[in-house]
Amino acid sequence: MGSKPAGGNSDDYKLKDTKPQLGERWPHGGIRGGGGWIISDRVTSTYDLVEQMYYLYVRVEKARDLPINPLTASCDPYVEVKLGNYKGKTKHFEKRTYAEWKQVFAFSKEKIQSTVLEVYVKDKDMISRDDYLGKVVFDMNEVPTRVPPDSPLAPQWYRLEDRKGERKIKGEVMLAVWMGTQADEAFSEAWHSDAATVHGEGVFSVRSKVYVSPKLWYLRVNVIEAQDVESADKSQLPQVFVKAQLGNQILKTKLSATKTTNPLWNEDLVFVAAEPFEEQLVLTLENKATSKEEIVGRIVLPLNSFEKRLDHRTVHSKWYNLEQFGFPVLEGGQRIELKFSTRIHLRVCLEGGYHVLDESTMYISDQRPTARQLWKKPIGILEIGILSAQGLQGMKTKDGKKTTDAYCIAKYGQKWVRTRTILENFNPKWNEQYTWEVYDPCTVVSLGVFDNAHLGGNGNGAGKDTRIGKIRIRLSTLETDRIYTHSYPLLVLQPSGLKKTGELQLAFRFTCLSLANMIYLYSQPLLPKMHYQHPLTISQLDTLRYQAMNIVAIRLGRAEPPLRREVVEFMLDIDSHMWSMRRSKANFFRIVSVFTGVISMSKWLGDVSNWKNPVTTLLVHVLFFILVCFPELILPTGFLYLFLIGVWNYRSRPRHPPHMDTKLSWAEAVQPDELDEEFDSFPSSKPQDVTKMRYDRLRSVAGRIQTVVGDIATQGERFQALLSWRDPRASCLFVMLCLVVAVALYVTPFKIVVLGMGLFVLRHPRFRSKMPSAPSNFFRRLPARADSML
Repeated sequence: MGSKPAGGNSDDYKLKDTKPQLGERWPHGGIRGGGGWIISDRVTSTYDLVEQMYYLYVRVEKARDLPINPLTASCDPYVEVKLGNYKGKTKHFEKRTYAEWKQVFAFSKEKIQSTVLEVYVKDKDMISRDDYLGKVVFDMNEVPTRVPPDSPLAPQWYRLEDRKGERKIKGEVMLAVWMGTQADEAFSEAWHSDAATVHGEGVFSVRSKVYVSPKLWYLRVNVIEAQDVESADKSQLPQVFVKAQLGNQILKTKLSATKTTNPLWNEDLVFVAAEPFEEQLVLTLENKATSKEEIVGRIVLPLNSFEKRLDHRTVHSKWYNLEQFGFPVLEGGQRIELKFSTRIHLRVCLEGGYHVLDESTMYISDQRPTARQLWKKPIGILEIGILSAQGLQGMKTKDGKKTTDAYCIAKYGQKWVRTRTILENFNPKWNEQYTWEVYDPCTVVSLGVFDNAHLGGNGNGAGKDTRIGKIRIRLSTLETDRIYTHSYPLLVLQPSGLKKTGELQLAFRFTCLSLANMIYLYSQPLLPKMHYQHPLTISQLDTLRYQAMNIVAIRLGRAEPPLRREVVEFMLDIDSHMWSMRRSKANFFRIVSVFTGVISMSKWLGDVSNWKNPVTTLLVHVLFFILVCFPELILPTGFLYLFLIGVWNYRSRPRHPPHMDTKLSWAEAVQPDELDEEFDSFPSSKPQDVTKMRYDRLRSVAGRIQTVVGDIATQGERFQALLSWRDPRASCLFVMLCLVVAVALYVTPFKIVVLGMGLFVLRHPRFRSKMPSAPSNFFRRLPARADSML
């Protein structure tokens, strides 16, 4: 069984309501005077979905006229900003009395324990203690507050003071000091006091960033034919195929049907390409007529040379001469060029009318085609405030104790956002707000929380970022213009079982820009029209999706800071297609749940026909008589019934958006061996006896499925046997019965027939027999083709 949180129950896995203090509220500080609050009069705000976090910002611009060390005859200046126990340093410059840093330091107001801000200018000394050049001191009560959307505070020149602060000395430093919030423009690039222990390259990996997925295209290569193919062995004709390569994607055509110098294929090879186009399309013509594959010719084509197609119109084909392959022939001591006349006929284009799938269609976040010209206007705005996490588990050990350096990723459409990393905190507060344009409400936004393993002081970034949990929010389940504030459980499946690793607190709002356009979208296809006019096969889509995910992971891994491959793959659900006994059980019970209503209705009708409740049965008789006498009321009555059910269910409609359901996922009752199988690599890395046991179990499950499929086929074949004369007596009886029924129905009014059938079905139990009916007996005696199977 999966492990549950300590002292927890199933409520720990449920969504919880929260009431955070959202909106922009500003304390009067310092020179503004007073102790009240400034309330913004704006209807909408950039940061109205997060709790305000106050920071002391110190912008160090530059320094000039710094004194020279008389011993070294030079000055290697840097600035140290000190507030209580927190210290931040700029980089140092060598041999300069004028230096320019343009660096911002941010100190969280919650952790400020000093009333004085000290800015030191020092001279870097590689051998002994750094030399003191001067300082500037600020009283925290005199620091101004900057209220957005005010322009940035102008920096000023300050004369340096001696150690005691009694007199001014040589040198000046340009500074700007103000109190602000995370809405400040300087927030994302600032050095943060809560990440003071990070050094070197790790500094870049703690900052909040926005990433954009590369623009992906489908590259369709239609290999039509080749001419004048020559084989090295002149005694036999070549039998060739074409191998196409784009980056690490390799596809091949079928082998030509016959040995010929002019082979014909007319096959489509589809690749995924990303802008900017860095790879080239490499085509090789290979001969397989000999014992080993012989390369006949080769050509390299840049992707920028191909036409971009927006619809299903025909692209003009083109002949390409293949390059010679091999080394030039030496004749008389001189090199001569090979006479090579083989050419290939291609039709190549970049498909702009498709949406390149890089995530599962079950929780797709973007459906727009590649070509921007085909995009419609957005129908809404999605705003998410990533507030905080609570009760995170220790993901790694540092200095003998468990710790977590958490950050959050949100992905919707082509835009990825990454919050800053909060170091060594099981209850991190981010309070960062992000916005996306929404083009279709039937999409899903995904958020994941990870532990940062690439900080300079933690193993030198050698490990992988550990997944803490993930949630999904389907936009179509949200009410428009409503602010949702919830705490989502972070659940992760591990080989040891289900584990709750914490909670993620969010505030989000879906704003509708055009209700008419949104309603119109519900009548439109989910994907662009090219997916239906010229569809790709299921196997092609699976392969292309994997290639697209690989390209996205590579490109985002080249950003600074990089979005790691393990993070991208987890957010895109790269392993969603892998076999899992747990998922199979969950999907089976989902099917059972879908048919629960039908089963309940059939049971109710059975109770009615068996007169379990005579009053209900009599009312059904009355309704049946009315519908038979007035058949034009059948459809209106049915739709009115559905309307009343919908109105009745509105009272008990879901108040919260759906979240990860552990019971639906079959995560609480999963067996340890099934989880071990789910987390196994592909191909399997388990011992032979374990693999054999799992294979036998799979055979057992497949055997039961095989029996059910066979039973369904048997029933269908019995229907076919009614008129196939495989059983001549049964077919003769059925044909004669059809003739008698046809005559009887012709002379009997249709209402009388329906009324008689209804009364027969609803007859009292004393007129029923426990034995099977004659039609049922007749049907079961019909022959099927099961007896013809080996």
